[in-house]
Amino acid sequence: MADLIEQTTDESAGGTRAGNRALSVMDRVREAILGGAVSAGERLNEVQLSKTLSVSRTPVRAALQALAGEGLLDYAPNRGFTVREFPLPAIVDAYDIRAALEGVAVRFAAERGLGDQEKEIIERALAAGDKLLERGSFEAGDLTIYRDINGDFHDALLAAAGNRMLSEMIRICHHVPVSSTRHIVVFEYHDVRRRHDDHHRIFEAVVAREPWRAEMLMREHVASIKTSLVGYLSERKKDHPGEGQPARLA
Repeated sequence: MADLIEQTTDESAGGTRAGNRALSVMDRVREAILGGAVSAGERLNEVQLSKTLSVSRTPVRAALQALAGEGLLDYAPNRGFTVREFPLPAIVDAYDIRAALEGVAVRFAAERGLGDQEKEIIERALAAGDKLLERGSFEAGDLTIYRDINGDFHDALLAAAGNRMLSEMIRICHHVPVSSTRHIVVFEYHDVRRRHDDHHRIFEAVVAREPWRAEMLMREHVASIKTSLVGYLSERKKDHPGEGQPARLA
């Protein structure tokens, strides 16, 4: 765990209040879980985390309690906090719900029109993806780059929808590991190429103010990721029959 979460700035540098420190710790641990860097069932040690993040145990404990409240961690007396295990059906359900909700989000975005800021973010994400993919293959570090591209695209469309309740519901789906837009399932060139082309088509439909077409394209986009996930896990199970843990996907 210590090697998977970046070192935060020293507490003494900013005089940050305990509540803000807890939020920072919570964000870092959540990212590690949702990104697949921390395995389901893994115990999170307060002392180790406090040393890794250069904070006291108080904000660490507050962060772990908050993440347990979000459903990402389980707590047991005398054992502490462990990363919650999500079976494959639960992950698949999260994708199905995401497909429906994000479809509604892009329909709203197409009906209301993109703001200048959202449009700029999406155009920048599409251009960055085009540049990354023009080589025809991937190199070390490209997964991290595309993870941000993908997240920016989806986040900007959700912001353009302008619906707080919808945002909260999608956020809950993202709390199921492997289902977040910041987690890239099956990082093979042809898979990412297809998904990035989907992004272009979705954007074109939104800009053209075609809400129902945009919704259909987004639903199909998220559903295709779910299909890739199920296929990946099925193959992995054949190659590693003893593994029952789908937390580390890339």
